[in-house]
Amino acid sequence: MYPRCLPLVLLCLPFAAHAQVTATSDYLARMDTDGDGRVSLAEYQQWMSYAFDRMDRNKDGVLGTDELPGGKGKPITREAHLAQLAERFKRQDADGDGFLSEKELAAPPR
Repeated sequence: MYPRCLPLVLLCLPFAAHAQVTATSDYLARMDTDGDGRVSLAEYQQWMSYAFDRMDRNKDGVLGTDELPGGKGKPITREAHLAQLAERFKRQDADGDGFLSEKELAAPPR
């Protein structure tokens, strides 16, 4: 069964073929680079920034209009992108311990 947040995650990672997983435990295993069984903010931001990094063709740290899907939308800096991810992480971290568990990864952000 797919976790409820899977469509959101897949939309955030349109170019990440390696990101297509079928269970929350797969997300945890792939995001958890230090193998401690939980996902830190840094691990979350690294994983969720794959698409940003791929789309930033000129590597200037800004997704310009020409780098955005369909060539539409407002430019966004990598810093603003990371701040958005930090806010999403905070909402997802239901117990407030600074890490995401498998259960928290499966739940939609509050």
